[in-house]
Formats: sequence, C-alpha cells, structure tokens
Amino acid sequence: MLDHVAVAVESWSEAWPRYVVGLGGRWASGGANVGFAPAQLAFANGARLEVLQPWEPEGNPFLRRFLDRGGPGPHHLTFKVPDIAAALEAVQAAGYAPVSVDLSDPGWKEAFLHPRQAGGIVVQLAQAAGYWESPAPEGFPPPAGPPATLVRVAHAVADLDAAVALFGGILGGAVERHPEARPGTAAATVRWEGPLALRLVTPTTAGGALAAFLDGRPGRVLHLAFALPAGATLPADAAPAPRDVLLGLLEDDLPLGVVAPEDNLGTRLVLLAPTGGDGGHRPAGR
Repeated sequence: MLDHVAVAVESWSEAWPRYVVGLGGRWASGGANVGFAPAQLAFANGARLEVLQPWEPEGNPFLRRFLDRGGPGPHHLTFKVPDIAAALEAVQAAGYAPVSVDLSDPGWKEAFLHPRQAGGIVVQLAQAAGYWESPAPEGFPPPAGPPATLVRVAHAVADLDAAVALFGGILGGAVERHPEARPGTAAATVRWEGPLALRLVTPTTAGGALAAFLDGRPGRVLHLAFALPAGATLPADAAPAPRDVLLGLLEDDLPLGVVAPEDNLGTRLVLLAPTGGDGGHRPAGR
C-alpha cells in the first residue's frame, strides 16, 4: 500500500503555511532521527504527506546532500508491506538491488530502492508494527479551514511498462491504463487499499512538454493533486489551470488552479474541484 509521499524542506515551519494553514493538514506524527526529522500530516481522506527537514546531518547526510544538490522538493514514496522479507525477495527476483536494508527494529523494518531503478524516485519499503503518534510541536499553526483531500501523486516516467511492473505488479497495486491520456502521452493510475493513488505518465512521441520535463531522467514527480473542500477559495499564488497544458490530468479531472514549484518549496500542486477526477472519493481498492 502507498502509505505516504515525502517532501524535503529546510525547515518544517516553511511548509506549515501551505500544507497546514492553507490545505488543512492535521498533525499526525513527527520526531527527530539522526540526519532527518519527519513530520506527517493527514488530510481529509486519511492520505498523508511527510515533511522532512535535516536534523544532525553530520551523523547521516543523505537529506542534506539532497537539498544541497537540487533544493527542496519531492523526496520519496513509502510503501507499507505486510512482510518485508517477502517483499525483498520479490524485488530482488525482479532484478532490483535494495539498499540501506535495516531489519533490526521489530517495530519498523525498512529498505529502499534507488531512483535509478525505481522510475526516478526513492521508494521506501517498510514493515511497521503499528502507527506512530506524537504530539504536535510548539508553534504548530491551526488550519484556516476544513482539510483538502490529498488525491494522488502524479509521476512522469520514461518507461511506463517498467513502472507499472514495479508499482502494480511487485507492490500489488490495481492498475488502470489510460492509453491516450492526452496527445503524445500515455498514463496509468495505480491504486491500493489506502486513500493515496499514483498516476504514472509517459511521453509517447519524441519531443513535447513531457519529454522536456523528464530531460533524460528515468522519472520525475509532476505534482501532488489535492481536491479542495466545497466552498474553498484558491490561494493567491495559484495560477489558472488550463487542461491542455497541465500534464498528468485525465478528461474527468476538474482542475481549478496550479501552484508552481517555485512558489511551493519545489513541489508543484494541482488543485482540483471537490468531485474532480478521482476527487479522492472513490472507494478504497477501486
């Protein structure tokens, strides 16, 4: 199951105005580890976004290196698995080479797939004994209104079949193919029992906006899609969202606005009407 998507920032507090005040994310859990501090926010459908900030990077510099190399932005996808030993056996049999495998903690066993192998994004596999809860930090702000729905992660890939084999086959998602998502692109939406979906998009012709966006990479996150609650107003920095220029949308999506990466700590947001597209309201498992 796709448990959450993580974004890297310099400081949690930079992310609160957007994801907490503006989009209504509620505090779910957080803390500090050597090298990084994760904070998870939950949205209307239970989907979660993890905000990562560096913490004691001298002991584990992976997040500091990520930020220094490319600035803030999408960092990884975390998949909860019931049996990580079986999951590792499956990915290895498929030719993947897991890294940073740590099975020492019975409460949280984890391993990672490198973005070079996993369609351009870090994939974390985790077996957890339960859900972690903790109090919100001092100064955590209240939301300005009801929570939005975190519908999906839209991710551009150079090889759609390979991505579908990983996320739909090995990681057990239900795949819906979209052969003509829009001229020059194909797509597939992958869903699990949880509320968060993954939309994979690939160019089908040379050139074009999607190929330029990938720029030779195996993959790259296009955007996070949020469905706004009824009656919500668009943020002041949201631009109009013409369907013909927004990558990763289908005909039944109803985009209201888009927030550019440079206005949102490196992560593009697409804001949908409450019932647009998936809308976050499809029953789990569909």
